[in-house]
This record gives sequence, structure tokens and C-alpha cells, in this order.
Amino acid sequence: MARAKRHYIPGQVWHITHRCHKQEFLLKFVKDRKRWIQWLFESKRRYGLTILNYVVTSNHIHLLVVDDKDRMTIPRAIQLTAGRHAQEFNQRKKRKGAYWEDRYHATAIETGNHLLRCIVYIDLNMVRAGVVSHPSEWACGGYHEIKSPRRKCILIDYKKLAGLSGCDSYATFQSLHRNLINNAIENDKNKREARWSQSIAVGEKQFVTEIKKRLASKALGRKAQPLDDGFQLREDINAL
Repeated sequence: MARAKRHYIPGQVWHITHRCHKQEFLLKFVKDRKRWIQWLFESKRRYGLTILNYVVTSNHIHLLVVDDKDRMTIPRAIQLTAGRHAQEFNQRKKRKGAYWEDRYHATAIETGNHLLRCIVYIDLNMVRAGVVSHPSEWACGGYHEIKSPRRKCILIDYKKLAGLSGCDSYATFQSLHRNLINNAIENDKNKREARWSQSIAVGEKQFVTEIKKRLASKALGRKAQPLDDGFQLREDINAL
């Protein structure tokens, strides 16, 4: 299996996916999913990680972050969260071997409408899997915090989430987010889309082209491919 791609371009929103080793269901118990979230909070506290959304499933995680610190913020945060969680799990279960796939995948997401669609895609993960009928039924995701912001142990940067989504206030974002979630469920617009977890970048053509330009030699062999509502930067599928 090819190694997951991750790149550094300052100021970008990144959708990170990280899967358990061999897609095993190592996160099937609530206590383990909640422990991963606790380590995510510690990573935010320690490194200043800017979090926009997240969900912990039974065998992988989705994490939406902004790269607005130094280039090591995201790698250090992921290393701490994933590493400590795996270490605790293996010690408790007297288990040996890898817990995660060797690397996580990071996709650059354009702000505005594309970011909104990515947020909804993350929130509907377990609905898409057929486990629940609404994201409110899955405890281990950012949906609950978006709906009811916390006063302590805050993970999501509410102000930044609203601003990057193109909303003039958090209340406006909440209303828009709720409508998008309900519309997707009611109209069965919840299919799996590889763009969010397999591409290098997703957005309008100008955004995707700029990401390719900034990646320079690291983007060789990648093409800006049209989608029904935008573009993605990805390996040439016809050449695979």
C-alpha cells in the first residue's frame, strides 16, 4: 500500500485521516475513542493546535485543522495524540505491534464552501457507515461541540471555524451547518467521496493550481482533475 501523503504549506486548512493498522477495529469501544479525544485536547494545550472538526470511528479518525503555527505543530500534535493513545492501548491489552498505519494522509481544503462540505462529510461519517441515522447519535465527534460549544476542555476554535467557512458569526455558521446536515440526510447526499481522504488538495481550480505550484517537485505526476463542484489535485487516475 502506498504511503499516505502529507505536506507543509503554511496557512492551509488540512483534512487529516489516520487509519488503524490493517483497518482493524481498535477503536470499537467508547472508552478508547474518548481517550484519543483526551490526548487530542492535550495536543492542543501543549502545541497550540487549531482544530476545526473531528470524528473518531471504530477503525480510523478524521481531523480538520489549520496550519497557522510553525511547521512542526501538526506533526507533533499527531505524534503525541496517536503515539500516547497507541502506547496506552497496547499496554492495557498486553498487545504488541503497530496500532496505526505508518503515516496519516493530509488533504488541503479551500476555505468557504469546500470547507463547509468537508465539515459535513466528517460529521456524517458514521451515518454513511450505517451505524447511526444522525451524527447526534455518535458521541465521539465534533458535531456535538459545534452544536453546543463548551466552556471548558474546548477543542474546536469556534470563531475561526465560522470565519473560514465564510460566516459572519458563529450563530450563522451553526444554522448553516444544521441545515446542510439535515439536507444531506433527507436527500441521501451522503455518499463516500475519495476526494476528501485521497487527494492532495480540494477546491476551485485556482486554489488547486496554487497548491500544486507551492508544492513544486512534490506535486510531480499530480493533475488538477475536475469534479462536479470543483477540482482536486491527485495522481492521474488513468495512469494508475
